[in-house]
Amino acid sequence: MTAPDREVDGVEDVLALFARQPDPGPRAGRHRATPWADARAIAARSGRTAATAADTRRLDQALGHVLAEPLAALTDLPSFDTSAMDGWAVSGPGPWSVLDTGILAGQAAGTPLADGTAVRIATGARIPPDTTAVIRSEHARTDTTGHLHAERAVVHGQDIRPRAQECRSGDQLLPAGTVVTPAVLGLAAAAGYDELLTARRPTVDVLVLGDELLVRGLPRDGLIRDALGPMIAPWLHALGADVIDTRRVADDAHALYRAVTESEADLVLTTGGTAAGPVDHVHPVLTRAGAELLVDGVAVRPGHPMLLAGLAPGRHLVGLPGNPLAAVSGLLTLAEPLLRALGGRATRPVHHAPVRDEVHGHPHDTRLVPFVHRDGRLVPLHYNGPAMLRGIAVADGLAVVPPGGARPGDPLEVLELPWGARAGATASVDDGCFT
Repeated sequence: MTAPDREVDGVEDVLALFARQPDPGPRAGRHRATPWADARAIAARSGRTAATAADTRRLDQALGHVLAEPLAALTDLPSFDTSAMDGWAVSGPGPWSVLDTGILAGQAAGTPLADGTAVRIATGARIPPDTTAVIRSEHARTDTTGHLHAERAVVHGQDIRPRAQECRSGDQLLPAGTVVTPAVLGLAAAAGYDELLTARRPTVDVLVLGDELLVRGLPRDGLIRDALGPMIAPWLHALGADVIDTRRVADDAHALYRAVTESEADLVLTTGGTAAGPVDHVHPVLTRAGAELLVDGVAVRPGHPMLLAGLAPGRHLVGLPGNPLAAVSGLLTLAEPLLRALGGRATRPVHHAPVRDEVHGHPHDTRLVPFVHRDGRLVPLHYNGPAMLRGIAVADGLAVVPPGGARPGDPLEVLELPWGARAGATASVDDGCFT
């Protein structure tokens, strides 16, 4: 894309610049759309190039963030031999003379355990030197003389967690890019961490375009409800981003130009206006802003008019189509891999599953079709047109259908949704949603 021939400063300059620029005209047929897999790869590569900085966070502030460096153990785990059970630490063969003392968790190392003796010990307590084994309380008895007898065979080292059983100091526990979950916080604490180096979450400004959109009430007089405004921000948050603002922008090129160029977010995400209609202003605005168009249309249905542009070093714009399911397609095709890379998240592993039913395909383009998991197979859902949300609202994800379609049993790539069945959802699906 060509840059403007001089710096734009103020509204009057913007108006004059727009007046000087020729009408870009229809875009249909000008270029070949980017293949779907290539578009995702470009988005991921662009995000890695512009990955955001890292911050040090206390453990109680790190939940949901992403490790910016591998998590290496700062100590052996456990750091000393510990009892795995409440019971008796014994030395040598039995029966054993019972000592009057006991060992609790948190106590420092004691004296060696003499041969033929036993001492009470609690779970997690440090094993005294020269201990042969730990006998569980329920597997032992004491006689009238105060001697301990095992009621089961005693194996050397039983119910003792040896030092470094889980890891040694310096071992890598988790790779960079791991999302910090409650379990990760527990592991980090056990491994000696008080704080973690995490990637800064990328920031997003959402611009909802369209004079025909209503923000409340029933559709009327040619106006429709804005379905994307309520949906996009929570979806982006699930993808690991922080949404600065979601705001309406009129079908006005000057207003869109100001909104795009004044944003300080890592990503500006627009909805609608990416085609070549009379009020589709995204392409001419990008031209006048000097943006680099990285993806201009993707060979995928729905959502083929989506685009990705570089606005400035480290900053991007993703243009989503205005139809709801087409916008979801754009989110998962371009925004998801871009944000994952910007936020330092590990690449999502590709997995496939067999499709239960035949799925009609586009002659030349990839199709993304909502599905649910049933008995290890993908069941395509009805209501999968570009403007429909009824299918995706109950879906577990989108199935990637190659050009030409798929037959029953064919393995298809799966794009899981964060709240789908494998993320714990249990919603039932009305039979009318199935194809």
